[in-house]
Amino acid sequence: MTKSFTFFFFLALLCFSSPAFAVEPTHPHSLIPVPAEITWQEGQLVIDSKFNVIGSEEPRVQKAINRFVARLERRTGLTFPDARKPKPDQETLIIHCDTKGLQIQSVREDESYNLEVRYKKGDIIKPTFPEKRIVLSAPNPLGILRGLETLLQLVEAKGDKSFIPCVTIHDKPRFPWRGLLIDACRHWMPVEVIKRNLDGLAEAKMNVLHWHLSENQGFRVESKLYPKLQELGSDGNFYTQDQIREIVSYARDRGIRVIPEFDVPGHTTAWFPGYPELASAPGPYQIERKFGVFDPSMDPSKEEVYQFLDGFIGEMAALFPDEYFHIGGDEVNGKQWNMNPKIQRFMAGHNLKTNDDLQTYFNSRLEKILTRHHKKMMGWDEILHPDLPKTILVHSWRGVDGLADSAKKGYDGILSNGYYLDLAQPASVHYLVDPLPTKSDLTPEQKSHVLGGEACMWSELVSSETIDSRLWPRTLAVAERLWSPASIIDLDDLYRRMEIESFRLEDLGLTHLSNYLPMLKHLANGSDLKPFKVLADVVEPVKNYQRHRSRVYTWDFPLNRLVDTTRVESGTARAFRAAVDIFLKDGPRFGNADGLFKNLKTWEDNHKTLGPLLEKSDLTAEAVIVSQDLSFVGQLGLKAVAFLKSGNPPNSVWRDKALQVLDRAQEPHAEVQTALIPAVRKLVLAASQQDKLKTMTGAEWNKFLDEQVEAAKPKGW
Repeated sequence: MTKSFTFFFFLALLCFSSPAFAVEPTHPHSLIPVPAEITWQEGQLVIDSKFNVIGSEEPRVQKAINRFVARLERRTGLTFPDARKPKPDQETLIIHCDTKGLQIQSVREDESYNLEVRYKKGDIIKPTFPEKRIVLSAPNPLGILRGLETLLQLVEAKGDKSFIPCVTIHDKPRFPWRGLLIDACRHWMPVEVIKRNLDGLAEAKMNVLHWHLSENQGFRVESKLYPKLQELGSDGNFYTQDQIREIVSYARDRGIRVIPEFDVPGHTTAWFPGYPELASAPGPYQIERKFGVFDPSMDPSKEEVYQFLDGFIGEMAALFPDEYFHIGGDEVNGKQWNMNPKIQRFMAGHNLKTNDDLQTYFNSRLEKILTRHHKKMMGWDEILHPDLPKTILVHSWRGVDGLADSAKKGYDGILSNGYYLDLAQPASVHYLVDPLPTKSDLTPEQKSHVLGGEACMWSELVSSETIDSRLWPRTLAVAERLWSPASIIDLDDLYRRMEIESFRLEDLGLTHLSNYLPMLKHLANGSDLKPFKVLADVVEPVKNYQRHRSRVYTWDFPLNRLVDTTRVESGTARAFRAAVDIFLKDGPRFGNADGLFKNLKTWEDNHKTLGPLLEKSDLTAEAVIVSQDLSFVGQLGLKAVAFLKSGNPPNSVWRDKALQVLDRAQEPHAEVQTALIPAVRKLVLAASQQDKLKTMTGAEWNKFLDEQVEAAKPKGW
């Protein structure tokens, strides 16, 4: 049995409880995103070495089939020598693709597909349908690509057999725009990082890579027309034009559009070391090393600026075939404009009363340049203005209200507010954000202007080493919200499926799981790894922008501390919260507490070993108080469980002191927070309020406790 087969066999045992070869209509599937329509059938198709496939000769489909077969071999541990040499009427997988699709992928191109896994005789396509067969059909190659990802997710294992349950799926995305922004400027992201995350996007059925390529901290694309852009604005870290073509082609093969963002007129410091004449104030300029909103911006009053942008956009348009071109347009503070007498005279001469008016003038000129190069303007909320044509696309970072406003005015738009993955929020937060919330008052025609959304990974606090762990698996929550029906909102089931898919993504080449232990080993520096892992498993990075407020980060600050190592969401803490809920579920007949005791005792004792190890290194000394707090939290949890099991509540003095300790412990240290505290607080409150059980059911009591725990959480938790 191969290593990969053993892994997936073990995974299947964890995730599926149905008996061998008996797939129920309510199959506990691990599909993510959930398809639009699923009908489970009885039976399964066993995968053996005779598996083969016949499909369209369209190049993307052929490449996708080759990737599919290779991944199926890894997943099952089998080899398929005749996979591409099917015999007539003996094919396992038949692919029907109606058209070749568009030469340049479009935002509204059909991505629907139908997938049927059958084992019974008789078929509407072929009267002599064999006992087992898979049929995948779609209007164009995009649907085939999406359907093959679903088919791979359907693969299960039981004993020494791999199989696919019989099922009929009719699937299509809810929104046509499902993207991920990767910022390659604030921290450099090499080609291999972009490629492996494109593979992840393809598996998640996302279809846009929004590539942030210019910023105050770096200009990341080779320009042959204006070579000083990368020569003086990149620190030598930039993508050559050949690499750009390679990535665009790689993405197209996976059904992903690549949209470049070159942010103008602000966020432009890195343009100016090479071309200071573009700026609104005299230089000299150098690349920014810190992060934030800075003053430098392009001069909208200069004709030379538009001539330069015309040449540059023409050059970039040849590299990026997509119809949309993102111009940024956000966070222009206007300070350089206010201080420039020439710009002020220009504004007066053109009846431009405010800096917003000046930026609209700039955007109008830029939109005409883009149109000449057969591109549509896309930009952040700030570009929305009635002077711009309805062909522009508004990218909302401010919220669903702004997105709805642009839709009401007839502009297409997408949402990113609520999908900022760099803010380290749990998947549940992103999952419940919808570009079209149920309370929306948009008409059907206005709703058609809401195209979808993009998750965003701004890179102030991620490096090429850590970006995968900050993207995955949480990106899956955004992917499902943008693909699946709005009615799919079961958070527990989302996390169950995300955990399974997370392993599959790792097998695909992502590093969000495999890089965890190496980073922990770096922290341990030769010491026993176990106590470091005990701590890291139960803490999370602080949320929102708290890290930026805790210290001044620069582009070269090492991102290798505990806060960078620990996962964004603690699976251990989530499992503990679930165990506490189960324990408290039946009120006075409390469940088995052995598991709680064991975990709480581990956390109480861990600091005895870890504390001295943390003090040995400047890299880890900041986490001593976090480790000590974990010990206190474990101790309080143990005592609370003991009170509950005995049926005797603690006195008010113990309760008040315990809550004070928890209040202090939930304050962030070393830019992390202990994710166990809400569950332990619930135990303490439960132990102290057992008298409520006399007037409440177990469910009412649990709800009562949850409300108190929620009220005690600091802002940002």
